[in-house]
Amino acid sequence: MRDRVTVAILVLLGASVFPSAMLGQSNSQAPANQAPAAAAKEQSAPASNDLTGVWNAMRGNYDVASFSKGNPPMTAWGQAQFDAAKPSQGPRGVPLSQTTDMVYKCWPPGMPYIYLQLFPMKIIQTPKEVIEYFEYDHTIRYIFTDGRKHPDDLTPTYNGHSIGHWEGDTLVVDTVGLNGKLWLDRVGHPDSDQMHIIERIHRVDDKTLQIDFTFDDSKSYQKPWTATMRFGLRPNWEVLEDVCEDNLAFESFEK
Repeated sequence: MRDRVTVAILVLLGASVFPSAMLGQSNSQAPANQAPAAAAKEQSAPASNDLTGVWNAMRGNYDVASFSKGNPPMTAWGQAQFDAAKPSQGPRGVPLSQTTDMVYKCWPPGMPYIYLQLFPMKIIQTPKEVIEYFEYDHTIRYIFTDGRKHPDDLTPTYNGHSIGHWEGDTLVVDTVGLNGKLWLDRVGHPDSDQMHIIERIHRVDDKTLQIDFTFDDSKSYQKPWTATMRFGLRPNWEVLEDVCEDNLAFESFEK
């Protein structure tokens, strides 16, 4: 437990940037003379449609705080929001005492920012839904897989409304109804109530989960753009109690 907390604090302060080598890997067909290895890999493949387990992010494709390399093309409105942001992370990072990132005031990170938090998530599946149970502030997200549609009278929320269906072993998730009150990520990229997120979630192998995102927010960005994250399985971890209000003195980490 202590090791997990230490790592979280170091990453929070930008003291460590984890390698993303695994994120750039691609699957290629093995030569015929490697058949035994290929067979072993096939035997280790996860059961279809099984995403359950405790997963910890391998961090973003480019750093610990963002989904994108550089800045996605923003609209005039989106650029103005980005310019006004004072993040604690990234090249424009300021001391925590000066940041305008409201997550440091215990506002909910919301989707998709919460994937960039420093704590694991547990995936639970039932016949009607897939549940993402995040350790950070015990946030729970429901992805309904029972065939329902988005409600016509949807009330915007931090995590939005998510419905999913299976395409083979991939869970395709459609999320709308986000309130756009906070940022997309920890470096201040904008998010609005027009954001529409598509996720394709699948297990690359028995120890690796991959999420491919498409972000579509015509108020903030000139065109839809994509990103990828990977998560490692932590079979010996439990989701611990984490309450933001008990850790409000983030500035003390910088002393």
